[in-house]
Amino acid sequence: YSETVNAIGSISAAANADLEDGNVQSVTMTANTFNFGITNALASQSNSLTLIVTNGGLATVTWLSGAHDGGGNAVDWAGGSAPTLTSSGIDALVFTTINGGTQWYGFAAGLDLK
Repeated sequence: YSETVNAIGSISAAANADLEDGNVQSVTMTANTFNFGITNALASQSNSLTLIVTNGGLATVTWLSGAHDGGGNAVDWAGGSAPTLTSSGIDALVFTTINGGTQWYGFAAGLDLK
């Protein structure tokens, strides 16, 4: 069993994790405020995304179900708010949906991984 890995690269503005590019993705964030969306979930299916984030604490991110510019639902997080990410280091976030991406649930799988 293996999953496709997609390197989004470095971002400083709104971006999406497109599931057509893979269910495991990596991104490096720079200081800025922006939306980050999750797109192309399979309709009426359970979907998941593992996102490896480098320097995520530098950014102020609004996590969205759907395209970053599409006005989708906010991701629901354990405890009601997104975790505080590491400013200089790596965090692993996992997102899951049971309704084809209408609503995503997010949680920190690991913060400040070393």
